[in-house]
Amino acid sequence: MPSFIADHPMLCALALILIDIAVWRLITPTLANWKLAARLVIFAVFSAVLFNDGMNPMQAAPYVDDTARHLAATALQIGWWLFAARTLTVLLGAVMMQRVGHTGRLLQDLMGAVIFLIAIIAAMAYVLDLPVKGVLATSGAVAIIVGLALQSTLSDVFSGIVLNTTKPYQIDDWISIDGTEGRVTDIDWRATRLQTSQGSLAVIPNSLAAKAKIINFSRPADMFGLAVSLQVSPHARPQTVIEALERAMQGCRALLAKPAPSVAFKASASGGVEYEISGFVPAMGLKREVRNQLYDLAFRHLQAAGVGLLSATEGSTPATVSGARALLERSSIFSTLRQEEKDTFSQNMTLHTYRAGDMILPAGEVSDHLFIIESGVISVMLVKGGHQFEAGRMGPGEVIGESGILTDQATLADFTAKTYCTLYRIENEYLKPCLDARHDIGEAMKALLDFRVHAAQALTEDAPVVPVKKGFLQWLRSRGL
Repeated sequence: MPSFIADHPMLCALALILIDIAVWRLITPTLANWKLAARLVIFAVFSAVLFNDGMNPMQAAPYVDDTARHLAATALQIGWWLFAARTLTVLLGAVMMQRVGHTGRLLQDLMGAVIFLIAIIAAMAYVLDLPVKGVLATSGAVAIIVGLALQSTLSDVFSGIVLNTTKPYQIDDWISIDGTEGRVTDIDWRATRLQTSQGSLAVIPNSLAAKAKIINFSRPADMFGLAVSLQVSPHARPQTVIEALERAMQGCRALLAKPAPSVAFKASASGGVEYEISGFVPAMGLKREVRNQLYDLAFRHLQAAGVGLLSATEGSTPATVSGARALLERSSIFSTLRQEEKDTFSQNMTLHTYRAGDMILPAGEVSDHLFIIESGVISVMLVKGGHQFEAGRMGPGEVIGESGILTDQATLADFTAKTYCTLYRIENEYLKPCLDARHDIGEAMKALLDFRVHAAQALTEDAPVVPVKKGFLQWLRSRGL
């Protein structure tokens, strides 16, 4: 060994401990492997310095005649045991992180505590030459007293170990524990922390979580269930309600096709009948949006079938009103017409039916009429890069063919019946005078046309290609210099 290390072993050993602390602090967490390698090298050099000078951690300090050196050597030998425990803990932690990830942190901490306890007892036995049996007996009595005082805390600790072993949930899973729903942000010694949908933090003791009913919405990871319940009049025929709700499901593109969504009768009472739509979405963040969309679609398709929700029964259209007249009442564009105008307008609307797969309006055709969807689901198909794809779906109350009426331009998409559909057709020769007389309706249709044109362009335009930067600096970056 170098002469300086041989002449000043204690000083060099102390310097190695300080270097280890500094290196551990300075190296960033992203270089975890380098941190571990540096600690192993420093510990090996530290051990070599001690053993070379006769400071064997398995024995008492050798400098009995020199009190100061004896105490310093004793401290370094005890430090060796603690250094060894820390190095072993870090090494086991790195191995566990690769195998089980962050969910094994609680088990890692427990193993670290056991390793440090063993190191302390070994240092007391070998370095300080204390009677370990008496110490263990005393510590056992103390452990019993502390254990009785910390029953609930220990219950949380061991429940946390069980949860980490069985893994009913992990970090970032969206779960529900006894009705408390949220995303798992941390699992520590005492509790599981959830971030709720309202942004608040829920802290649930591990002992309670281990005994509670746990629902993990994140497993399987590629689908998340949702359900929408609706109450309708008890006088509505169930088959009519189910068919309308099935069309509502088909109108929602965000629902996964497999497992297929479904409609089921749920409960019946004198006040109404409850039905439930259930399905799956590919991401947790879509659940709220899709639930809202499903409810809106269900409302529109039930209304088109002549069935109203219980909350909407009072404002429903009288049964004596014709289908065309009722459709004008529900239309967001033509609802501003006066009552007598709606009566006259409805008499000039003709009903057309289409089977699933029928072409309603092809792309490239200049429409001389306007369609208002009464019932059913219509698929909107666009072309990008020579391939056709579904850009959206339409349902009751929406209009088709406004581009030909307003600007004499061809439609940009194919409109195809996805289910059996009924549509009311209004010819241009009757519609044109109405648009000239009622500017509010014309402006509403123009706004709708502008929105659809911009949406179609955004969906069909190719993403701009980002040019690759070239030059000396880019060459250096590509080589990690």
